[in-house]
Amino acid sequence: MQFIKAGETAESNIFNRLDEKKRQLMQSGMDVINLSIGTPDFQPDRHVMEAVSRAALDPRQYRYSLTETRALLDAVRHWYERRYNVTLEDEEIMAVSGSQEGIAHVGFALAGAGDLILAPDPGYPIFTFGPMLTGASIGLYPLRERNGWQLDFADIPSDVADRAKAIIVSYPNNPTTALADRAFYEELVAFAKRHDIVVIHDNAYSDLQLNGEQGLSFLSIPGAKEVGIEFNSLSKTYNLTGMRVSFALGNKDVLARFRAFRSQIDYGMFYPIQAGAVAALNGSQDIICRNRAGYMARRDALCGGLRRIGWDVPDSQGTMFVWAKIPAHFDSAVLFAVELMERTGVICVPGDSFGTLGQGYVRFALVVPPERMEEAVRRIGQSGIVKGEVRR
Repeated sequence: MQFIKAGETAESNIFNRLDEKKRQLMQSGMDVINLSIGTPDFQPDRHVMEAVSRAALDPRQYRYSLTETRALLDAVRHWYERRYNVTLEDEEIMAVSGSQEGIAHVGFALAGAGDLILAPDPGYPIFTFGPMLTGASIGLYPLRERNGWQLDFADIPSDVADRAKAIIVSYPNNPTTALADRAFYEELVAFAKRHDIVVIHDNAYSDLQLNGEQGLSFLSIPGAKEVGIEFNSLSKTYNLTGMRVSFALGNKDVLARFRAFRSQIDYGMFYPIQAGAVAALNGSQDIICRNRAGYMARRDALCGGLRRIGWDVPDSQGTMFVWAKIPAHFDSAVLFAVELMERTGVICVPGDSFGTLGQGYVRFALVVPPERMEEAVRRIGQSGIVKGEVRR
C-alpha cells in the first residue's frame, strides 16, 4: 500500500493544461467535443422545477432551514424503502450540499492529525483530498483491472486495517465504471466489523448501472448500519447537479458527530431546494429509465464506435463515464490526451488525475448525444492516433 499525508502531494495541473489547450483550440475555430467533465445535459422533470419555483416565490422560504423538513425526511425514508428495501429512521438521514461537500467534510467527524483513512487508487479526487483536510494520513488501496477494478481485501494488511479509522468505497465506480455485487458488500461489512473501521460508501451512481441490473445500497446488507454510512445523490439520478442535493445515511452515531461538525459551517439546505428534492423523490420515477437508456445509447455509440476503428474500449458497466486503456504506442496518458485534443478536438481526462494506478488510462464523460459521440469516433479514426500513424 501507498501512504500519503496532507501537504505531501501537489495538486495536478492537468485540468488547467487541458482547459488552456481547449481555449486555444476554440479560439482557432476548432469544434471541440468536451468529454472531460461529468455534467449531465439531460433536463430535470418539469414537476421538480415547478416545485422549486413555487417555493422560491414564498418569502418565508428564505430563512435558515437549519435542518431537514418533515416532508424531506419522509420522502427520503420512502425512497430508500421503495428503491433499496432499507428502513431508515430520522436520525439516520442527513442532507448535505452534494456528495462532494459531504465527503470533503465527513472526515472531521471521524479522524484527525495522525489518524489513517483508507481510499482507492485510482479514485475520485475528493476521496483523498477530503480526509487530508483533517490532517489524517491516507492509505491508498489498489484497484486493478485484473480484479475487475474491485477492492481485494487481501491487499490491505491486517495491521494497517486495525489502525485505520475509516475506509472510503464507491461502486458503481468513478472513474473505472466497475460494479460491486452483494457478496462484495457482505465481505466489506465483515471486514469493517473485524477491524473496527467505519465504512464511507459513495453511492452516487446506483441508478446508472448499465448492465441491466438494479444497483445496490451498501445499507441493504445486514449489519451495514452498525459499521458505516452511505452518500446518495439526486444529481445524476434526477439531473439536478446544480441543486447540490445529497444525503448521508446510516449509522446514527457517525451522523450525530457529522451533524454537530456541519452545524458550525452550514445553516441547512435552502427550503426551495428541499421542495424540489421532495418532488423528485415522490413524483414519477420514469426519468430514471430515460436517463439510463440515454447513457447506454451514448456508451454504445462511443465504445462500440471506438472498437470498430481498432481501439479496444470495453463498454462502461455503470456511471456516466467510460474508462479506456490508451493505445499501446503511447506511454503517457497525459501526452495521449493532449495529442488527441490537438488532432481531433475531443477532450478526455488522463487517468493519472485519479491516482498513480490510473496511469495508462483515460476517462470519457457521456455528456453529448450519440450523434456527437459518432462524430468524435469519426475524428479519432481519421486522425490515425489509435493506429500510431504520424500526423502530417
